[in-house]
Amino acid sequence: MTHKTAIIGLGIMGRRMLDNLLVHPEFEVTGLWDPSSDALAKAREIAPGAPSAETAELAIAGADMVYLACPPAPRKAYALAASAAGKGVFMEKPLGVDNAESRDLTARLKTGRLPSVVNFTQASSRGFEELHRAIAAGETGDLVGIDIVVTYPSWPRAWQVEADWLRFKAEGGYTREVISHFLFLAGRFLGPLTLKHARPSYPSNPALCETDIIARLETADGRPVNVIGTVGGAQPDRQEVTVKAARQSHQFREFYQLWRSDGGDWKEALDWSTGEDPRRSALQRQLTQADRWLRGEAHELASVEEALAVQELVEGMLAGRG
Repeated sequence: MTHKTAIIGLGIMGRRMLDNLLVHPEFEVTGLWDPSSDALAKAREIAPGAPSAETAELAIAGADMVYLACPPAPRKAYALAASAAGKGVFMEKPLGVDNAESRDLTARLKTGRLPSVVNFTQASSRGFEELHRAIAAGETGDLVGIDIVVTYPSWPRAWQVEADWLRFKAEGGYTREVISHFLFLAGRFLGPLTLKHARPSYPSNPALCETDIIARLETADGRPVNVIGTVGGAQPDRQEVTVKAARQSHQFREFYQLWRSDGGDWKEALDWSTGEDPRRSALQRQLTQADRWLRGEAHELASVEEALAVQELVEGMLAGRG
């Protein structure tokens, strides 16, 4: 039996997941909904035969799994409605932007038939799998810290401009949208983090999101996670996470590339010579994990509790500390 799936929110992420659901053997798209007729039309170009629903509630009613790709503000209501109806709730990040609201959401989702999960897309990626293997095999030695570097010529990026909310302070910004992924990564490999210092910079227009941010977080035993993010200048996008270790360090580039170094030059740790697309691979692997989750089996997807921990760090960083 395939899992009947509804998608609420058909922007960039919703359409990307739709495209991947169509080719995964364990899923069937049974309902599409978005308040924008333009977004729905773009989704129909990808999946002409996928049924749309008159309301989000009708899309949810006909599904086993509800994937929420809407902006953060309306996500809580849809998640609670789907959970109350006994559906599996698979949400985009961030979990939210108001910590108190997200703590309430996390507590209320615990009463659902299934624990809800959040789409931190690296969770089941080949890079995560390989780094876990290297650590378990003793190749890395002790992990000593993580450096996160994110720089963009402009924000949102060119392919994101239709999601206009991403440029506003209320719900958007690259700290929530991108750095959150890497804080999740840090938590998976180092354990819980505490924010020690953060200094964000904002433009003169108070409605707009951050331009620069510097932060330091630490584990309970003092291992650092250092973060730097900037926007501006003629440069390519840069998204790097270096997991530093005593014998062999690893670096994630552009989310899915993985490199390693024993002190010399970085060398690729994954073979993509078959032509496999790293982004598509990660989403297909996420869906395989989602299949396991829906069947009540062990899985690698991020829990709501993990997503809440990331959100609280992110919102602390954006508020500034120290």
